[in-house]
Amino acid sequence: MDAPVIVVGAGPAGLTVAAELRLAGIEVIVLERLAGRTGESRGLGFTARTMEVFDQRGLLPRFGEFDTSNEGHFGGIPVDFGVLEGASQAAKTIPQSTTESVLEQWALGLGVELRRGCALTGLRDTGSAVEATVDGPGGERTLVANWLIGCDGGRSTVRKLAGFDFPGTAATMEMFLADVRGVDLEPRMIGETLPGGMVMVGPLPDGSTRIIVCERGNPPQRRTEPPPYQEVADAWKRLTGIDISQAEPVWVSAFGDATRQVTEYRRGRVLLVGDAAHIHLPAGGQGMNTGIQDAVNLGWKLGAVVRGTAGAELLDTYHTERHAVGRRLLMNTQAQGLLFLTGADMQPLRDVFRELVRHKEVARDLAAMVSGLEIRYDVGGGTHPLLGMRMPKVGLTTLAGRESTSMAFLRQGRGVLFDLADNPVLRACAAPWASRIDIVTASATGIVEGSPLHGTAAVLVRPDGYVAWAAPGSHHDLSSALRRWFGPESQ
Repeated sequence: MDAPVIVVGAGPAGLTVAAELRLAGIEVIVLERLAGRTGESRGLGFTARTMEVFDQRGLLPRFGEFDTSNEGHFGGIPVDFGVLEGASQAAKTIPQSTTESVLEQWALGLGVELRRGCALTGLRDTGSAVEATVDGPGGERTLVANWLIGCDGGRSTVRKLAGFDFPGTAATMEMFLADVRGVDLEPRMIGETLPGGMVMVGPLPDGSTRIIVCERGNPPQRRTEPPPYQEVADAWKRLTGIDISQAEPVWVSAFGDATRQVTEYRRGRVLLVGDAAHIHLPAGGQGMNTGIQDAVNLGWKLGAVVRGTAGAELLDTYHTERHAVGRRLLMNTQAQGLLFLTGADMQPLRDVFRELVRHKEVARDLAAMVSGLEIRYDVGGGTHPLLGMRMPKVGLTTLAGRESTSMAFLRQGRGVLFDLADNPVLRACAAPWASRIDIVTASATGIVEGSPLHGTAAVLVRPDGYVAWAAPGSHHDLSSALRRWFGPESQ
């Protein structure tokens, strides 16, 4: 074996899953066909759920200063995300190039081996291992691993070579995205439709300007390289009457509205993460964020399987949990596309939506949907409101008087049993799993009546931050939950 796990693709999803595997103590090789990062930044910022993910790993300070906001939209219709009480605000000014740089340094610091200039050309799952043929410096060679993860984007080579089914709808139009300099344009929000389509303008922290051009009737193209900037400028002029051909393009990209999702996130010893598993209209910047969350869901599970502390059946929960999330992602991005890409015939529906989002309940549902905060996994029956949800960030004071937060105890990517009632019987029950989880006895601060933690005696949190068991309120006992998520007791 060259490594227990090979990850193909060094974008945000690939770097995240590699780092998560290293937290689990697993050796990882990351293969990236590009010799260096492109500097392109299709994604801008993080949703509230991704902010929580990075907070639990202690990564947020690495991004430096950035703006946060409760302003959002659904299909171009403004939505106040402030209705999500207690939720993190979304980050709005972090370019994807910065995200990739931070995640790469994190992964390398944990011991991930990153091999750039290495393109995957062949793949064979033997049933007991995966053989990956790689064309890189020094020529072609074959690497062998127990598992291989495809994080290589919407045109995934892994997906094609491994034979994943990828049903859905093809693109109906081509749109442009570009960062430009040397042009003074008034900001335009998504949703301000024009007779021929829609454009967006937004300033970026580095002084450049992000523009998006969506011209109805522009047929999709099969491109092997970015479109010439002049195509972008011509489309902009047709829609707005403004000539921006004199601007200096930093980078240019084309995208479409194709919507597809693999039928399974795992085939044998090959798994898919992020855009390799699902493609969609980039509405609200959800793609990169969902890919990062896919990676965090998979990393600790595959780590446990490789270590031998859990059976391969644990990987089935990666598909069941994240396929459902991807399915709703495709649904909401398709709905948003109908709202801001279609013509005047859709205006009555836009008007109805604008009225509906004035209702707090509607705004809360839409905001939670596009922020990832609605996610609830099936962890077993029960009445506790946190079962299957993320553990909220709360202040904790340990028996030794140490003040901390629930997020801080998740830094190392291990499960945590929070004993909030100083219960020695509970701690004794969890002791056989002490090599896989941390047992923290503490009192929670600032918990008021009505809070989901009010009256809670204990919470078992998975390494990805989701609550697997809580007392009182779970229909199964702690030992059953520990076996399900962390394998059998240590002998």
